[in-house]
This record gives sequence, C-alpha cells and structure tokens, in this order.
Amino acid sequence: MAALANLFRRLPSASLARTLHTQAITPESTSSALQLIRSQPSQYVVASFLGRKYILTPRDLLTVPRIPDVKVGDVLALDAIEELGSREYTLRGNPTIPTSKVKVDATVVEHTKGTMEYIFKKKRRKGYRKTIQHKQPYTRLRIGKIEIVADS
Repeated sequence: MAALANLFRRLPSASLARTLHTQAITPESTSSALQLIRSQPSQYVVASFLGRKYILTPRDLLTVPRIPDVKVGDVLALDAIEELGSREYTLRGNPTIPTSKVKVDATVVEHTKGTMEYIFKKKRRKGYRKTIQHKQPYTRLRIGKIEIVADS
C-alpha cells in the first residue's frame, strides 16, 4: 500500500493550491483597469437609456420606446455608461464613467410597432363592453463598437 501511495505526487497544501489559482489582479488606477479590460477579447457596458438600464455588447439590437426626434441612420452617443466590464474585470462608475474614457455609439435601424394589444373593459350587469386595440411604437438601435480611450 505504501508503494502505491508513492506513485502520486503530493501538493504542498490544499489551501495554497487553491489560492494560486484564484489570485486576482487589482489595478492601482483607472487607466490600468481600462487597459486590463481592453486586453480582454469581449467587453460589455451597462448604460442608462431613456430611464432604463441595459446590458449592451457590440452588435446588439436594442428595442426601446419610440424616440421622436431621430431618423433612420442617425448615430446616437450613449453618455450615461454606469459600468464597463469583460469576463474577468469590471469597472463601475461613480455614478457614471466619463465619456472621455469610454465611447459607445448606437445607430437607429428602424421605427417599428409592437404586437397588437387588446384592452377589454366591462361593467357588470350594465351591458357595457368596450375593446381598445393599439400597437406600441418602438425604435430599434444597433450598438456599435465599445471604444475604450487610451490615456497618452
């Protein structure tokens, strides 16, 4: 039995082996954190747009309530970016990340309407029945590239 135990290599310590694998790199400054996120293959942003927060990646198609003053093909700059991240790193704004550090553009793809919604109203024993139908208007946006500006 002792000869069988010699065939297996012993780790120095179970806790040491676990800590070697999970050590995190904590950057000292915002520019070094941006550099770490830029080095990752894919990034995401959490942006506030028309009062709601959305998790966005490049080439996403975002459907929002109709924006009245834009035309198809217009490019919008998202300026309320609250979080920037990748698979391993995250940078949170306080409350937002300045547009001098991160730039995200969205292109208006189309103005469309949603599915037909039916609202049925009725009053008991009065013979009052009413059906209201409408389609909610939406604007579709294509999210562009997430540009993390390098400090020179």
